[in-house]
Amino acid sequence: MQIKQAEFVVSNTDYKKCPPQVKPEFAFIGRSNVGKSSLINMLCDRNKLAKTSVRPGKTQLINHFLINDDWYLVDLPGYGYAKVSKKDRAKWQKMINGYLLNRLNLMCTFILIDMRIPPQKIDLEMIESFGENGLPFALVFTKADKLKKADVETNFSNYKNTLLEDWEELPPLFTTSAVEAIGQDELLDFIIETKGIFDIEAIRRKLP
Repeated sequence: MQIKQAEFVVSNTDYKKCPPQVKPEFAFIGRSNVGKSSLINMLCDRNKLAKTSVRPGKTQLINHFLINDDWYLVDLPGYGYAKVSKKDRAKWQKMINGYLLNRLNLMCTFILIDMRIPPQKIDLEMIESFGENGLPFALVFTKADKLKKADVETNFSNYKNTLLEDWEELPPLFTTSAVEAIGQDELLDFIIETKGIFDIEAIRRKLP
């Protein structure tokens, strides 16, 4: 897939105010400072589509971007950022859950994982919640350029083994680097394949 057009559409705190569910959506979520905005920019070949920041917790809204006038890329707030109040964390979690559980056109959520560090409880709990709710997801390991090739392979294998302790079958897994554009083609190919099963008529039958 070649991304010829990528434009910001709208930001919301309420899934009910998101764009009409007539195009497939692919959401991106991850622990704060995992490199989500950088990955989105790399994926779309844009430098400033998603705002990057050295300060974790920059994304605080549900952000919709229209890609090739054909599908939506959705940038969700990060989770696990300690330097916000419990009230704000609860508000963000409610907003995220509302979106994830109610968007009928959400084809897949990419959960981003920092490849440099061992499995974190907060990420494993997020993965488990997707499984419990029957939500389609894939795991995207970021910052592969920060490691030697052998370490990338070792960490990737260790994470798979950790998941297999609780999962009989693993979700799709991708290794990426926003700096070196690693994984760009693989992610876009997956999106092409997945959006091909989008069924607008089925969604219309479920809408109130």
